[in-house]
Amino acid sequence: MYNKTADVIIIGSGVIGCATAYYTAKKGLSVIVLDKDNCIGNGGSSRNGGGVRQSGRDPRELPLAIYGVENVWPTLSETLGVDVEYHKEGNLRLGKTETHKKILQGLTDRAVACGLNVKMIDGEEVRKINPYLSDEVTCASWCPTDGHANPLTTTLGFYKNARALGVKFLLGEEVVELKKIRGTLQQVITKNAVYTAKKIVVSAGYESRFITQTVGIDIPMRAELIEALVTEAEPKMFPQMLGTADADFYGHQTNHGSFVFGGASGFESTNLDSGIQHTDSRTAPCICRGIMKYIPKLADAKIVRTWAGYEDLSVDGVPVISTVEEVPGLIIACGFTGHGFGISPVVGQILSQLCADEPTMLNIDAFRYDRFKAVI
Repeated sequence: MYNKTADVIIIGSGVIGCATAYYTAKKGLSVIVLDKDNCIGNGGSSRNGGGVRQSGRDPRELPLAIYGVENVWPTLSETLGVDVEYHKEGNLRLGKTETHKKILQGLTDRAVACGLNVKMIDGEEVRKINPYLSDEVTCASWCPTDGHANPLTTTLGFYKNARALGVKFLLGEEVVELKKIRGTLQQVITKNAVYTAKKIVVSAGYESRFITQTVGIDIPMRAELIEALVTEAEPKMFPQMLGTADADFYGHQTNHGSFVFGGASGFESTNLDSGIQHTDSRTAPCICRGIMKYIPKLADAKIVRTWAGYEDLSVDGVPVISTVEEVPGLIIACGFTGHGFGISPVVGQILSQLCADEPTMLNIDAFRYDRFKAVI
């Protein structure tokens, strides 16, 4: 019979849940992680493009991204004893039109104002950095300190190390309710059991919204289905992370040689209401047409598989990383809007500090839940 009581309960075994479990356990706190799936990281953590980028972010997120690139990602493989396949070899965000240029210039100006080393370059400079890009590319933003990593091995690394520190991962445990006792959140009720903790972290992607609603907290966000594809291994071509002004595709070449690309078709998904992460026959061809216009050499690359996943899009484009005044004991981490993986190690550290009632190493006022309160 396992113990159903801990100092901290984390709902969600994605990369942020696993990172939080690891850093919290390092502080000597007991931790239980609950997830309704039968395997870890089965949400966005196993369904994203692996970008570790600072460019193209909301300025409110930028300090977290910069801190991660400067202080966490470079040594994360050594810390975890697992190769997270981190590459710090730049990010090209590509444009073809004057409209694209205006979008990229705006993103660049806001990032530069926050102290990030990013600049606009023309098509000729783009092809000096990456000669495989087509002549259609007329401009790009270039951030040499951006990069990419492997979401699967990163999540696995945090999971294995958290387990080694005594964290209990209980899978197949679907949370149905949070419960306050004498005004303080203390219990997590699943379909199978009741768990008790002093602090409860909800980091379950879009489903966090329904979990927190059981204690009267509504996080304004929505789910959006996106798709990704992976090719057979190709000869080594380029190390940069790629994106576009229109966000019609993004991705990189892996250590294995395969390319991982993500994107959307622009068509309304028919699967959102069911919650099933089905691919759509229209989306992969749309992504591929975009890729071929940017990287003609990949026209004959064979696709091994495609998959889909949900982004939890917050109403204002940045996540909620916050305690909640109305519900003492509750800590929320969701609404990452497709930007969560790159900042996940830093968010995990910050959440562990909230769990331990310590000051956070970075200011997280911009991510407070109460920013959504009506101003009277």
